[in-house]
Amino acid sequence: MSEVLKNMQDTVVKYARVLSRILKVDVEIVDDRLNRIAGTGSFENRVNTDMSDEGYVYRTVLQTGEKKIIRNPGMHEICMRCPKRYHCEETFEISTPIKIGDEVIGVIGFVCFDQQQKNHILEDLDTYLEFLDQISDLISSKALEEIEKEKTLNAFNEKINTVSGSAENFGLDKILGESEKIKSLKEKVKKIARSSSTVLITGESGTGKELLARAIHMESYRADGPFVAINCAAIPETLLESELLGYTRGAFTGADVRGKMGKIELAHKGTLFFDEIGDMPLYLQSKLLRVLEQKEVTRLGSNKPVPVDVRFIAATNKDLERMIRERAFREDLYYRLNVIPLEVPPLRERKEDIEQLTKFFIEKYCRLFNKKVILIDDRLWEYMKMYDWPGNVRELENTVEYMVNMLGSDGIITMRLMPRKFMEDAGRAKDDIDSLEEMEARLIKRALNIYGRNVTAKKQVAKKLGIGMATLYRKLKKYGFD
Repeated sequence: MSEVLKNMQDTVVKYARVLSRILKVDVEIVDDRLNRIAGTGSFENRVNTDMSDEGYVYRTVLQTGEKKIIRNPGMHEICMRCPKRYHCEETFEISTPIKIGDEVIGVIGFVCFDQQQKNHILEDLDTYLEFLDQISDLISSKALEEIEKEKTLNAFNEKINTVSGSAENFGLDKILGESEKIKSLKEKVKKIARSSSTVLITGESGTGKELLARAIHMESYRADGPFVAINCAAIPETLLESELLGYTRGAFTGADVRGKMGKIELAHKGTLFFDEIGDMPLYLQSKLLRVLEQKEVTRLGSNKPVPVDVRFIAATNKDLERMIRERAFREDLYYRLNVIPLEVPPLRERKEDIEQLTKFFIEKYCRLFNKKVILIDDRLWEYMKMYDWPGNVRELENTVEYMVNMLGSDGIITMRLMPRKFMEDAGRAKDDIDSLEEMEARLIKRALNIYGRNVTAKKQVAKKLGIGMATLYRKLKKYGFD
């Protein structure tokens, strides 16, 4: 679990900032290797540094799993081993473990640097300690989700980080639903999984495109190999190239002196998943195309190509054909990726799956929060199926997580546990009579989701709706679907 906090660093940083604002002190969060993952105030410029030489209190917390309150830093017995104890500027410290089960994966520490800060904390110490424990539990919950999604394996000369499939098998059985659209999608996956051809997965945000990619990997001959995922939208453009291709020693200022293997090489004999491929910059698209064609990669700073055996799967929620027309995506790369197209249907088109998905997420979060559901109000299903779920399965999961958090000791899930916005939107969908324009817009959108958005698909849409192509394009522009 040594990499889990690093892998969710953005989330950890947010929690550190929340703590700092509430407590009005400097906060830092370290992992079980004493690497500083997040920091505020005086620690902010020292994030991603090794503090093994100074983290004596944190090391004790990691070993014992117990909270440490140091009322007089420099004088406490734990501090006596620290060479900086005679120059200690702190006036008060609290260190709280972050645990998954009995295993400590990190430590939250907050520090007072003057007597005023110390007095502020001591005035309501019990409340602040309780809040600190709550933040620790929240980080633990998010870390557990991260572990369920994927596990990091360290292998290759004591020092390659290969991102493997996950902590569990993400096969087709993890794609829940008995609707005809999901059954059809699963059948397609079974047919193409053992091929080496590239796959392009399309679908709205939150539909589960990465889950489908993992299922393809687990159903393939490469299931024992690594599954490496890279989100083209989440990594800054300046770092994306080195993450993808890797680099040699001294390739650029700030590069690791040992060099670094890129994601493509890490996926050798396995599957490389490009999420949000539409956000990849044009210059890097040409380099990816070369990798696909030549089946070899050249690290930054090197002129020696390395052969790779990788199956590529890409996913997007964007209209790549439109991006091609706008010269924002390479046409030749599109056709290289779109050998096997798969579309994940939005949740509103498979509402018969909502009940099964909801019960699955209820069980998941009841285990996570140690709660128990005794009864689910039947009226809940009526409203859940009336709602359009613009955020798809991800929004459904977030809604269920909220409800389980709000669940009382009676263990009954009723309408009162639903978020207010959900109830308002679902109520409008239940009670309102749509205008002809709203009905027309919904019909056109549904047709586009069924047939697609390329030129051939739009001809089918126009024919199905009984209108000409010129009329269709006019309406697409009117409703913002162009």
